[in-house]
Amino acid sequence: MKKEYNFSNGKRGAVISQVANTHITIYLDDAILKRFKAQSERTGKGYQTLINDGLNSYVGLTEKPLTAVMVRKIVREELSGQN
Repeated sequence: MKKEYNFSNGKRGAVISQVANTHITIYLDDAILKRFKAQSERTGKGYQTLINDGLNSYVGLTEKPLTAVMVRKIVREELSGQN
């Protein structure tokens, strides 16, 4: 084993994705794309990832995010059952 290794010419290997993705071409309205890109700037998440997350949520593959309205409803239900 060498005392030091030189990685100056090294290249990163391909990272194996845990999720299978398929490359497609899709046409979106300019307004939709603009909105997702703006959200991408605010959140730091890629706009394609945001579009994918939105589609997953729409078709029911992921749970919808918990909103303040939903939390209030849950709390009311829990409190009403503790009488």
